[in-house]
Amino acid sequence: MAGTGDPRRAAPGGRTRWVIVALLFAITTVNYMDRNLLGVLKPTIQGELHFSESDYGDIVFAFSIAYAAGYAGMGAFTDKVGIRIGLAVAAMVWSVASAAHGLVASVTGFTLARVMLGLGEGGNFPTCIKTVATWFPRRDRALATGVFNSGSNIGGLLAPLIAAFVTATWGWQAAFYVSGAVGLLWLVFWLGLYRAPEVHPDVTPEELAYIRSDPEPPVERVPWTALLAYAGTWTYIVGGVLTNPVWWFYNNWVPSFLFDRFHVNLLALGLPLVVIYLMTDVGSIGGGWLSGRLIRAGFGVFTARKLALLACAICTVPVFLAPRVEGIWTAVLLIGLAMAAHQGFSANLFTLVSDTMPKGAIAGAVGLGGCISSILSGFSAKVVGRILDATGGNYTLVFFVGAGAYLVAVLAVHLLLPRRDAAAEGVAQAAE
Repeated sequence: MAGTGDPRRAAPGGRTRWVIVALLFAITTVNYMDRNLLGVLKPTIQGELHFSESDYGDIVFAFSIAYAAGYAGMGAFTDKVGIRIGLAVAAMVWSVASAAHGLVASVTGFTLARVMLGLGEGGNFPTCIKTVATWFPRRDRALATGVFNSGSNIGGLLAPLIAAFVTATWGWQAAFYVSGAVGLLWLVFWLGLYRAPEVHPDVTPEELAYIRSDPEPPVERVPWTALLAYAGTWTYIVGGVLTNPVWWFYNNWVPSFLFDRFHVNLLALGLPLVVIYLMTDVGSIGGGWLSGRLIRAGFGVFTARKLALLACAICTVPVFLAPRVEGIWTAVLLIGLAMAAHQGFSANLFTLVSDTMPKGAIAGAVGLGGCISSILSGFSAKVVGRILDATGGNYTLVFFVGAGAYLVAVLAVHLLLPRRDAAAEGVAQAAE
């Protein structure tokens, strides 16, 4: 029974850790709902304010640079003040910023609102990854990460629904007010429910033993100057640099691509985007489940993560056909598969950080890697905007680059982590 024998083999005596994941899922949903609203409403706002694709690329660039600063700064802030306060501050900042979008009516105004949004939103993933590492043994982390990360897909799903129905009734400004209010409501539940596992009143001794069941790197605070000594930091930096710009392109330009290529209006965009993000949701959870299943089947931790990354990378390749197909639903399925594969890829890339880093350095490492990849994503947004202006809205080259980026990232991860990790491999043996 739970609580007896080897805790690595015992059934966990409690489910509080999954309540915490539910809270992370909810705020990640809000995070992406706030982030994606501008992309979904872009055709409407662009028609009203008459800004170019290059102007829009510059707005995305401003968000990306602020997001990079928030990713690094909020990651370090969370390592210093703790998970509960770190995520609360981040959510409060970006929720207020989201609502502020409804108060502006110019490219400059949207740029300022996006800067504030990026500074806050940058704190979400470093803190969530640190939370998963705090609440789960290694063999469950990819699944837990996939579950909370699937909130980004639900947020992407909700964004077009809110945009369509709220905009049709009260105008596009109201959509931003609604999304900001939802984030502030979540904050009340987070502050009321979150505590560290050691002091959480609902965590049983059996569940705490399960959470602490695996060999771990020592818990220590690691200064930023020392982060680059860890292979996990470089793995996340390189993987993120190669793939995050593609993900940002999908989130910022796919609604416009469908609008321009297939001549659909805002209401008609809703169902295709819902399907895309439902597929993405499956990919997020499925990618995390796959590596966990491989570990339980006897594969080493690093081997399982790499195989899952490779499977996801292969699924992104067909997206290069999206600009060439005649039917909108064929394009939707190709893009949905690629975005689902990205989320499965991301779940395992995130988890490799917690597999290889001391817990005191996880948020900082994810923050540093996210900062660097977000800066590159910002410059790539500028490039995308100018390519589209120069080619009259031809997306072929952009989708082609996205189709190959993940295979290059898998090769890079393999070269960065070529050896087995003794502590990580012990988890696989314990899970058998």
